[in-house]
Amino acid sequence: MGRTMKFRARALTASLFLLAACSDRPADAVSEASAPQVRFEGSDVRGENLGGDFLLTAHNGRTIRLSDYRGKVLVLVFGFTHCPDVCPTHLLTYAQAMAKLTPEEAKQVQLFFVSVDPARDRPELLAQYVPAFHPDFIGLTTADGSEEAAFAVMKQFRVSAAKQAPRENGFYLVDHSTGTFLLDRQGRVAVLEPWGKTADQLAHDLKLLLAEGTTQP
Repeated sequence: MGRTMKFRARALTASLFLLAACSDRPADAVSEASAPQVRFEGSDVRGENLGGDFLLTAHNGRTIRLSDYRGKVLVLVFGFTHCPDVCPTHLLTYAQAMAKLTPEEAKQVQLFFVSVDPARDRPELLAQYVPAFHPDFIGLTTADGSEEAAFAVMKQFRVSAAKQAPRENGFYLVDHSTGTFLLDRQGRVAVLEPWGKTADQLAHDLKLLLAEGTTQP
């Protein structure tokens, strides 16, 4: 039993670093061996010491501090606007999950799409891309396109990203971790949702987190 638990812990930690080539078929972010604990459809990671506060620029130009949203359940999706498959699938599936919540529940959930490609993903581009999936979703990037600032945020969540070699026309894709994160009302990273979760599964976990803790004033 001890060996099994140690294996699961190692598999869960390793899953946070997996990369998916967005130009090809996406890889699973978490293996079945590290799959769900007792209640969540995703993996409960509250013991993994992930996350932290940060300041980024929203697609409407406003400065966003993550801690200002305490009291809500937060979703963090790391990706980039030129991603052909993983990122749009995540956003579409979360939009479908939001539709499965009651209107009151949906008001207590905020999704942030955090760019791993800030040089291209400027606020005006995010403004065209992110709200197209759901009007309440917010795209985040660095104020000046700095990759260092973006990598600092990624490091907090153990997210990896690496540019592929550019094509002749200069276009490039970015390989990046495919897991998404759910934060509870206290701002703690609670659940890692691996690639491939359905809208029903995501809605299930959102509802569990909404039921925890205090009610938004």
